[in-house]
Amino acid sequence: MQKTCVGIVGMGTVGTGVARLLLDYGDRTALHAGRTLWLERVVVRDVKKHRHVDLPAGLMTDDLNLILSDKKIEAVAVLIGGLEPARTIILQLLEAGKDIVTANKAVLAEHGGELFDRARELGRSIAFEATVAGGVPIVANISQNLSANQISSIHAILNGTSNFILTRMEETGVSFAQVLAEAQKRGYAEADPTMDIDGSDAAQKLAILAHLAFGVRVPWREISRRGIEALDSADIRYAAELGYRLKLLAVAELVPEGLELHVSPTLVKRGAPLAETRDAYNAISVVGDAVGTVFFHGLGAGQMPTASAVVADLIDTVVGRTRITFRTLALWSNRYAQVSPRDQDKVRGRFYLRFDVDDRPGVMAEITGVLGRHEVSIASVIQHAPETADTTVVPLVIMTHKTTEGATRRAVEEIDRLRCVRSASVRMRVLD
Repeated sequence: MQKTCVGIVGMGTVGTGVARLLLDYGDRTALHAGRTLWLERVVVRDVKKHRHVDLPAGLMTDDLNLILSDKKIEAVAVLIGGLEPARTIILQLLEAGKDIVTANKAVLAEHGGELFDRARELGRSIAFEATVAGGVPIVANISQNLSANQISSIHAILNGTSNFILTRMEETGVSFAQVLAEAQKRGYAEADPTMDIDGSDAAQKLAILAHLAFGVRVPWREISRRGIEALDSADIRYAAELGYRLKLLAVAELVPEGLELHVSPTLVKRGAPLAETRDAYNAISVVGDAVGTVFFHGLGAGQMPTASAVVADLIDTVVGRTRITFRTLALWSNRYAQVSPRDQDKVRGRFYLRFDVDDRPGVMAEITGVLGRHEVSIASVIQHAPETADTTVVPLVIMTHKTTEGATRRAVEEIDRLRCVRSASVRMRVLD
């Protein structure tokens, strides 16, 4: 059978999984590729470090030039994180005539235009299914399988770490800090979990999906985002009382005024597929004008789910499918259809508001008066009786009717200045 040589740069968790699939299941990949994907070279930073995969002798090196100069190697999986040296290595490999497969979402979200333009100039391709939602094949589905549709919206859980934390907070009732420590112990969260919990990771992935679906080229840092790091378990309890679950949602929705883009903690109606997505799973709900609503669900991270996506991209690359779609789609190019992001203050929806207020007459009137002045209409209110006789501060939970982001923000800013309000208020979106 014909043999096509491939390489790997980076032998961390995902790289190890890719090597396992190529070495241990070569017959399976050959069946789909019509040729053997021969792992010719693996480049790592430290060749002495122990890896959980048995590589043939002489395969591993710390010298990238052994891949750059090897004309037999046609495709390379770049499986290192961060912006540099990933960006430079990808450019070097393209210059050396290699097609690229990558799982690095950050480098595409930051430098996609530069990398894709250079690949096109050189007649090469970049495949990136593993950059979003791990083993869930969302990139191929949006860019190819749903191409007959005008996609109108994407609502997604794109960060497994955050979803695991929210699930455990709901199940156990313990604090965010305690569950984060558990997530780190289990390996779901890094020692520095900032990108996961502050919404940045989800925003990077949303920037990629929004480009695929709508052609918008928005730097991920410009996407409105709020994370879960300040979330109180009390809000999870109140959400449950109201019939909702809290999820960190990434949203791209096409409206006549433009494209709404945001990442934020959101109350999702119980029973909806997104609300029932638990633990470290990812889920993406896509609405197209022809197909209607389609739902994708699966492990969004981890060694083998992500390795599955990388190897599938390697197969498509060596067979030639990637090069055709790469040239046709013209991703991250100026000739690709552009959509303007909508003014965030004008984004409409329902909101959950929680205020810690003095337990005395007249407080409700003060707060509803401010909401009324900002044309924020109240749908329902929760105010429980104080748990003890000496309690002087109580929570007041309000669900609004549809209004705008700007109106609720301005109303809450004014309410927080009232003397009856004892701590910073909580404001979250609602998805019914």
